[in-house]
Amino acid sequence: MNCLKFLCSYSGSHLVCSLVHRHPEWRIINLDNLDYCCSPRSLKSVENRTNYIFIRGDVCNPRLLNHIFSSKNIDVIFHLAAKTHVEASFESPSTFQQVNIEGTRVLLGAAHQARHQPQRFIYISTDEVYGASLHEVFDESSPVRPSNPYAATKAAAEYLVRSYWDQYKFPIIITRSNNIYGPRQYTEKVIPRFLTLLQMDKKCTIQGTLPKSRHFLFVSDAINAFLLLLEKGIVGEIYNVGTSCEIPIMQLARELVRMVKKVPESEVNDWLEFVPDRPRVDLRYPIKCEKLQQLGWRAEVSWTEGIRQTVKWYRDNPDFWSDISEDQPPIRLSCPAHCDFFLIICLHTVG
Repeated sequence: MNCLKFLCSYSGSHLVCSLVHRHPEWRIINLDNLDYCCSPRSLKSVENRTNYIFIRGDVCNPRLLNHIFSSKNIDVIFHLAAKTHVEASFESPSTFQQVNIEGTRVLLGAAHQARHQPQRFIYISTDEVYGASLHEVFDESSPVRPSNPYAATKAAAEYLVRSYWDQYKFPIIITRSNNIYGPRQYTEKVIPRFLTLLQMDKKCTIQGTLPKSRHFLFVSDAINAFLLLLEKGIVGEIYNVGTSCEIPIMQLARELVRMVKKVPESEVNDWLEFVPDRPRVDLRYPIKCEKLQQLGWRAEVSWTEGIRQTVKWYRDNPDFWSDISEDQPPIRLSCPAHCDFFLIICLHTVG
C-alpha cells in the first residue's frame, strides 16, 4: 500500500511514526513544507527506514501534487495539512484560507484525477467547526457554526471534501477531534506553552478571566482512532474523536505549576498571570463520539497518565524546539521495490 500523509508537525509526526513501524510492507510518503512549528527531529525514529519517504513541499502546489499522484500509485491519503493557531487566524486570515481551503482543493483535485484511484481520503478536521456550547453536546449531525477564522476555514475545507463524495463518490472520511496533546507538541499550544514558560521560570499567561475549558485527548489515542477509521470507517461519514476529560484552563495551569515548580499550594497563584484575551473566545467545545466507539475505539490513556508523560518529556527535552532551522532532513524520492502499498500523509503545521 502507498500511503500519503501531508506534515512533520505534531499529531502528523506521531501518525507517520506509527504507520512506518506498524506496517513495514507499506510505503509511507510524508509531504511537508516544514513550517515554523514542524521539527524533523520528531521523525528521527523513521528517517532511515526503507519504507519511508520524505518530500519537502507545499500542499498548495498543484504541479508537485500532480507529479506525486502520477508517479506513485497512492492508495490512502491522510490530510492533516493546516494552519491551526486560532489567535494567528485573526491576524492573518488570508494565510489560513490559502493553506486550509486552497490546499485542500488542490489535494482533492490531484487525488481525484490520479490514474490510480485512492481507496481512502481521510481529512482531519476539528471540534471547533461546531462553535462553542455551554450545555449542548455536539454529535456528527449537529450544525456547523465556526466562530473564528481558523475554524471557518476548516469548515469550508470540510464542505469541499464532502462535495467530492456527493459528486463523485470519492471515498472520503472526515474526523473532528478534541484538543490533542502529548510529547513533541509545538510551544504555541496551551500545555507546552505553560510548560515552557514554567521551565524558563516565567509565569503561565492565562488569556482573559472567563471560565474557559478544553477537552484533552492524548496523542496515542487520537492516532489509534485515525488508524481504526482507516480500517473500519464508512466512506462518506464524519466521526467525532473525543474524550470526557474536560479541564478548565485555570485548573490546568495550577496543576502544571504544582508538577513543574513543586511549590506549596499557597504559592501556586504566584506563577499565574492574566493577559488580554483574543478577539473572540469560545468557552468549551463538548462533543460525543458514540459513532466512533461503535467501531471499537476507546480513549485508553487517562489524564493523569497522559499529563505525567507530557511533563516528563518536556522536562527531559528542554531544547527540542530551541533551534530547528538547521535540522532539516534531506528529500527522499525513492523507495524499495518490495513495498506494494502507498500511503501519503500531507502535513503543514497541524497541532
